[in-house]
Amino acid sequence: MILILGGSSEARALALALTAKSVPIISSLAGRIKDPALPAGKVRIGGFGGVDGLTKYLRENAIQAVINATHPFAATISASAEAACAKNSVPLLRLLRPGWDSLPGAASWHWVLDTQEAGAVAAELSDRVFLTTGRQTAHEYIPALGSRFTAVRVVQAPSEPLPETWEVITSRGPYSLGSEREFMSSRRVGALVTKDSGGTYTSAKLTAATELGIDIVIIRRPEPGQARRVESVDGAVSWVTALSALPH
Repeated sequence: MILILGGSSEARALALALTAKSVPIISSLAGRIKDPALPAGKVRIGGFGGVDGLTKYLRENAIQAVINATHPFAATISASAEAACAKNSVPLLRLLRPGWDSLPGAASWHWVLDTQEAGAVAAELSDRVFLTTGRQTAHEYIPALGSRFTAVRVVQAPSEPLPETWEVITSRGPYSLGSEREFMSSRRVGALVTKDSGGTYTSAKLTAATELGIDIVIIRRPEPGQARRVESVDGAVSWVTALSALPH
């Protein structure tokens, strides 16, 4: 049995590819979003209870390998996966989509380390901000952007109250270049704040912002850890196929 730590578009594609090959899998979702997009195959929802909980889960469920296909910014579960797999001598693979740092124009973006710096830089750049860094950290921008118009796009509305000057848009990508261009133009956005999520699923906003002359503030990724890494679903499938203990 392979455990896929999921929640990303790549995780769903991987689950579909492996179930098509009759590889026994179970995908794990954090459970922070109501009505999440579910992958093919078996699914569990909820946390493990830290390293000890994940270690116990791997042992009790005879997990033969783990593929960490979580979001590039899912640092806590990524660290737990490395520790738990090491304790159980379970092979671990990190499926990590390429970042956006090599895209045209990336050198001119405002690269920052965290939400606090992102908010401060955005506040200096514009009074109208488009924030796309997720619901869990939205409230962290209030000190810097609380008095400014801020369009916050999230899959699920934040639980914390937000300033009256903010607009919350709940939607799930992918987004087209045309829709992103129209959205930012209609709200007269002057600065886009995002994370280096990478991939193509939500990258249209970067192209649209560049075309419109909008400043881009982007949070750098955390360190990827020590696990072996691949950048594509095909690479992950090949890794699974090479594991002699599993059917292929």
